[in-house]
Amino acid sequence: MNKSGNSKSDTESTVESTTKLNSSDLKQYWRENIKIVSILLTIWFVVGYCFSIFFIEQLNQIQIGNVGLGFWFAQQGSIYVFIVLVLVYALWMDRLDRKYGVNESAGGKQ
Repeated sequence: MNKSGNSKSDTESTVESTTKLNSSDLKQYWRENIKIVSILLTIWFVVGYCFSIFFIEQLNQIQIGNVGLGFWFAQQGSIYVFIVLVLVYALWMDRLDRKYGVNESAGGKQ
């Protein structure tokens, strides 16, 4: 039993409600989902890889305390950005799920 007293799990309810979408809505939902993931992974790549490897010399010209900005991105900044991206992903996907009526809190299409 889940929180709402149903014998189905939240995941089963979401999968069942997703199958209620027509084919074009389902394709659009996944297209938007992949777009969101691609945008966020690109941001993570730029911050975690490019800023801390390729642009480190240019970024180290800017100082934070006694440490260059490139070093800061390599050591701490990419972790902070990752945490923010996880939060942004959760909020963005929640909005997308509500748009298509597959949000978990409602248990399916409304």
